[in-house]
Amino acid sequence: MMIAECRVETASASKYIAQLCKHFAHKITVEYDATKGRADFPWGVCRMTAEEGALALRCEGQDEAGLGRVKAVVEDHLVRFAWREKPTLTWTDAS
Repeated sequence: MMIAECRVETASASKYIAQLCKHFAHKITVEYDATKGRADFPWGVCRMTAEEGALALRCEGQDEAGLGRVKAVVEDHLVRFAWREKPTLTWTDAS
């Protein structure tokens, strides 16, 4: 199992969890509430947590390619949804 984590500074973490999960729910299984979310992609999983002043992301994939796809999809959508904040995502290996 490959794992990568990222912490995005934002006051709108809960909003972005809902926005991401509602969007992903059109194609995949998701679960979410005001403080956490989970998106089950065919290539892996992304867990989202609203923290004090930040959105924590934890992506998992069976292999490097799967992990890369999950990270790319989540990052692409978050950057588009949070365009006013211009977030920069720096992933760390948590495997």
